[in-house]
Amino acid sequence: MSAAHVRRGGGGQSKSRKGTRTSASKRGAKGSANASRVGRLAGLAFGGFLLAIGVVVIIALDVPARAERSAGAVIGDAGFTVSNYQIAGIHHMSRAPIDAVVNDELHSAAQDAGTAKAPQTLVSVGRLRERLLQFGWIKDARVSRRLPDTLVIDVVERTPAALWQDQGQLALVDADGVVLDRVPVDKMPDLPLLIGPGANAQAEELGRLMAAVPTLKPQLASATWVGGRRWDLNFQTGEIVALPEGEDPSRVALMKFAKLDKSNGLLGRGFLRFDLRLPGKMAVRLPKAVGAITDPQKQPS
Repeated sequence: MSAAHVRRGGGGQSKSRKGTRTSASKRGAKGSANASRVGRLAGLAFGGFLLAIGVVVIIALDVPARAERSAGAVIGDAGFTVSNYQIAGIHHMSRAPIDAVVNDELHSAAQDAGTAKAPQTLVSVGRLRERLLQFGWIKDARVSRRLPDTLVIDVVERTPAALWQDQGQLALVDADGVVLDRVPVDKMPDLPLLIGPGANAQAEELGRLMAAVPTLKPQLASATWVGGRRWDLNFQTGEIVALPEGEDPSRVALMKFAKLDKSNGLLGRGFLRFDLRLPGKMAVRLPKAVGAITDPQKQPS
């Protein structure tokens, strides 16, 4: 074997060892990087776990609420407490229920702060408004703070449009049928009387019907909602006008009746009932005495 062959063989072996060392070094570096990445992920997961536990503990200990109450108490000590309140817009309903709601809210806020008076920041104007809207009389309400020590409550009342009688109970309702308040029989206002289950929800429809017959509207004493389908109109002169089902057929029939009444004076002549339920026809019920005379079979011989 020549010297040249020996040197080549030796060089190849050295290069092989060097390649092996380099590959092992790369694998070691890659392993270290993976281990480092796993360590960071584990650290993040553990940190997230600790954060979640911290949030749960904070909520359990009511820390945000306590901080809010403490801040409210500090503001209250600075003089920003509710010493009085003003109510505007009341014309029909009693003020007493509103006073009760406002005072309850102020008392709750003062208790939360541990102070004698309610701090302005702890009085929830939104919750107070929601409670006021539970009253039938109140259509809308706006609650605002007037610094340093006043609450201002602006109320928009509903307008009474009719009385609703159902199951022996009388109540005031507005044009939308919302029940405003109970009414004693001896204190009934001069408003149309709606009778029957669900009649209050039909108040707007009845208003439109009567607006189409201005000569009959002042003479209406009450209106009975029959079977949840149609109206029987009761007039002050004692007659009943039975209307068909549906607003449009009712309006057409009632307008024809108003023209006949204007030309012939139907109301106030002793008739008992006018039945307009059949399109284009009117059936009239007469008193028994009149019927006996007009019935040919019962006329005296």
